[in-house]
Amino acid sequence: MIVSPDGKNVAQIIVEFLVARGVIRVYGLVGGHIQPLWDELAGQGIEIVDGRHESAAVYMAHAESVLTRRLGVAMVTAGPGLTNAMTGIANAHVSRASVLVIAGRTPRPQTGKGAMQDLPQAALMQPLCRLVESVSDRRQVLPSLDAVTRAALGEDSPPGPAYIDFPTDLLRERAPEGRVDPEYLHPFGLQVMSPGRADVAAAAALIRAARRPLVLSGRNAREYSDLLVEFLNVSGAVYLDTPESRGAVPSHPSFVPAMRGRAMREADLVMTLGRRLDFQLAYGSSAVFASDATFIRIGRTADEISDNRRGAIEIKADVGPTLAHLLSTDVRPRGDRAWREELVAANQVRGETLATRLREAPAGPDGRMHPYTLIAAINEVIDDDTITVVDGGDILSFARVALKITRTYLDPGQLGCIGVGVPFANAAALNLSGRRVIALVGDGSFGFMAIELDTAVRKKARAVYVVANNEGWNIDRHDQRRNYRHVVGVNLPGCRYDELARGLGAYAERVEDAVALPGALRRAVDNAPALLDVLVSAEPTSPDFDSGLAEVCTYQALRTWNDAEERLLTRATAGSPRPSS
Repeated sequence: MIVSPDGKNVAQIIVEFLVARGVIRVYGLVGGHIQPLWDELAGQGIEIVDGRHESAAVYMAHAESVLTRRLGVAMVTAGPGLTNAMTGIANAHVSRASVLVIAGRTPRPQTGKGAMQDLPQAALMQPLCRLVESVSDRRQVLPSLDAVTRAALGEDSPPGPAYIDFPTDLLRERAPEGRVDPEYLHPFGLQVMSPGRADVAAAAALIRAARRPLVLSGRNAREYSDLLVEFLNVSGAVYLDTPESRGAVPSHPSFVPAMRGRAMREADLVMTLGRRLDFQLAYGSSAVFASDATFIRIGRTADEISDNRRGAIEIKADVGPTLAHLLSTDVRPRGDRAWREELVAANQVRGETLATRLREAPAGPDGRMHPYTLIAAINEVIDDDTITVVDGGDILSFARVALKITRTYLDPGQLGCIGVGVPFANAAALNLSGRRVIALVGDGSFGFMAIELDTAVRKKARAVYVVANNEGWNIDRHDQRRNYRHVVGVNLPGCRYDELARGLGAYAERVEDAVALPGALRRAVDNAPALLDVLVSAEPTSPDFDSGLAEVCTYQALRTWNDAEERLLTRATAGSPRPSS
């Protein structure tokens, strides 16, 4: 864009703000309403990663935020450009990913007249964003940008997506130098929140008194993994991760993922670290956790310390400083060592049993390899430094149990937003280019964003995409066969994802025989971006299907939890007094 010598235009000021905030990459899709910004991004050296769908742009910004702890930025055009992005924004909302969404909107003189792509954009964004700003005056550009950036990073609330839009004519408008306050161009960082002494002392006393302590980690756990390991060593607590903290403590003796249900059921002290008690943790219900268990809730925001089940101690502070303060006091174990040792031993036995299952998993009646056979082969080519991405329904369930844990891991998150696999892997390969990226994606999920292979090829994102192809929406197919009269809308036969990938310029192979897998994986790594279309059996049922996740039970996500909740409710109802006549 040509800038008049008598002042900067608003688009230039916006991009200068992004540069000052450390933004080096913006994800988006070109459109007329944002063209002034698009041109200025290129002029000021910010890399534009132009995807093929606006939701993919938000997914990539989401992944950058999680992987680098920077603000992720997505830029979309007006109307359908924004509505296309909404699923990605919703996923960032639930996942608490710091994403700034910048949109264009109808020029001011045309607003409300039925202009092209004119929608109530701010109203659409309101339920999904931490803050929404719709700017119409150049004097509000920098204050509003500053506000949405702080909101996205979680200054006063949980981090998450924040939204701002500008009419196209405002982006072209000149802003004389004297009207720009440079203080808004200073970098911004979140203030560290430290715990109070009394809270730390009270928490330490509960930890010392506990017999069966359990630690549950959540968001940003990888940032304080060293402190977490030290705390586990000193306190003697057993440890469980969650999908948002997978890889923070991959191999500690206290880590007992195969004993998750028992650990939750029997712990008398539960510490949550930056983690909501959502459906993945049974909402903290006394039907799944012990009714008399004491909870210590530690987190930066109210939802991390008070949702669903209140804590005896609720510490509103960053987890890292809180762990450091706890370690400076006496949190030495007074607990039931036999309980911890029994859980650790049982976890090891189950792990060895699973390893045997992976090696010996039989082919299905259809002659295709078991999903565990595919995962076992992938495990041979990943190491601790590999970034692993898993996306899907059925294959995510198998992988959650069997895929080797690495220190960097991404999946659809608590929204269950399948389709993220290719964009997440693209962003990982672009932002952490020195590390191997392997995405394991179900064939149904792959279909949502398959075209983003083109983005990988154009941008040289060296990721490997392994499609677990069972020709259908398999967890739903099993659900229909078991619980319903009709099997409908769940089959995806005959798709050649390898041919699609080759057509988009990526290296690709189809793999039908498990014997060919190791060589194919090595070639894919050497020729990334690369796709393997791997035929797996549709017959094995996944752990999530077996646990009832597909059934969408009334009270809890899993069948056993739901049954326990129903029993608890029945006892409560039976014990309540009868109403007087």
